[in-house]
Amino acid sequence: MSTFACGGGSSMGYKRAGCEIVAANDIDPEMAYHYKLNLKPRRYYLCPIRDLITIDLPDELFNLDILDGSPPCSTFSMAGSREKSWGKDKHFKEGQSKQILSDLFFDYLDLVERLKPKVAIAENVKGMILGNAKGYTKMVMQRFKEIGYSPQLFLVNAADCGVPQRRERVFFCALRNDIAKPLLKLAPKHQWISAGEATADLQILSTGERREIGMANMERDFWSVTKKGDNFMKACKLKTGRDSWFSSVRVNDSLPAITLTANHNNFKHWDNPRRLTFREWKRLGSFPDDYEAKTNKIGKYMIGMSVPPKMIEVVARAVIDQWLTPPLKPMEV
Repeated sequence: MSTFACGGGSSMGYKRAGCEIVAANDIDPEMAYHYKLNLKPRRYYLCPIRDLITIDLPDELFNLDILDGSPPCSTFSMAGSREKSWGKDKHFKEGQSKQILSDLFFDYLDLVERLKPKVAIAENVKGMILGNAKGYTKMVMQRFKEIGYSPQLFLVNAADCGVPQRRERVFFCALRNDIAKPLLKLAPKHQWISAGEATADLQILSTGERREIGMANMERDFWSVTKKGDNFMKACKLKTGRDSWFSSVRVNDSLPAITLTANHNNFKHWDNPRRLTFREWKRLGSFPDDYEAKTNKIGKYMIGMSVPPKMIEVVARAVIDQWLTPPLKPMEV
């Protein structure tokens, strides 16, 4: 199955599902470096996705099985500024050109209209189906219909896909209208894998890891009076009288980890007063053990920014099994 992945770390999931990654795109040079290092795609387009709407592209990209897109999600995250960011230029990461993040989904849809893949898949945060963002989601669904696709919307928990992380994400799965297939069924029910189970064989640390994962004295104090699964806010209030440290968490090893974010320093070990290692992050994010990064810090950041590969694999396998096999038959009109 030929796949073009635009943004995010989704290609590993598609490769696990048996897809061939014919091209990839992202605006972040750091992402591009690691993408090429670990996945070696045939083509890589380091540019804003809107550039792909007008530049010359090879014929191969006009005969895709799947076009995947994961526009940056901070605009819709419940932890972000949400409505205040809609329609405004924003640097997604230092060193990149400014983009209107709330428009990127429609840039992706313009690319879908140009390339006309059999299936279009897009992922974003749960915040897209909450509050005022529901109106934006309705516009996305309507745009899919205008360009000749039948979209479906799913809320999926990564833990239900076999990822040791409770990360809820919204998936748009859209089938081209000339292809006759039943509605997609996507309701994974994998047995949950706990953080402790996933990392049980990684608890003997190297000298380099021990140097990297230490905590400051105040953090150690907060950790010592915080229950597994709780954040440090109560401990901070108890010891300092301030309401702070709510983002720092002592991970519960009996459950899948909570959603890992780009701020890797916020996640503390369950049994020992330390931060999590890069090896532990890879397991909790369902990244392969041999995934390489320039530094452990950058690797953790990328995992926190990415869709777990195992989660993408589950979605991709459902789409392939139900929509792309057996051989497609044009809809009779």
